[in-house]
Amino acid sequence: MQETQSEPTLNDKIVSVLKTVYDPEIPVDIYELGLIYDIRVNEEGHAHILMTLTAPNCPAAGTLPVEVEERVKSLPDIKDAEVEITFEPPWDKDRMSEAAMLELGFF
Repeated sequence: MQETQSEPTLNDKIVSVLKTVYDPEIPVDIYELGLIYDIRVNEEGHAHILMTLTAPNCPAAGTLPVEVEERVKSLPDIKDAEVEITFEPPWDKDRMSEAAMLELGFF
């Protein structure tokens, strides 16, 4: 019996594109860093990304959310994207994936 691979969901596609966005000061993508708190897409193809930054005074605060919006909007099924920045709960290194922690030498 041949196993068929299912088509990636829209959420999977968004995650894939988010993994191409890197924090300029840390050589790990923002998804693996744990900066993405929530991804929602409505029936009309409008994406809402809830994310944080590593610190409120992060130098990338002006550019990172714009880059996330542009990358998500580049997906064919997305009509529009909005990024909301939150600091609740605050980011800490415990939000990072195991891969990110390995990359940064925390293990």
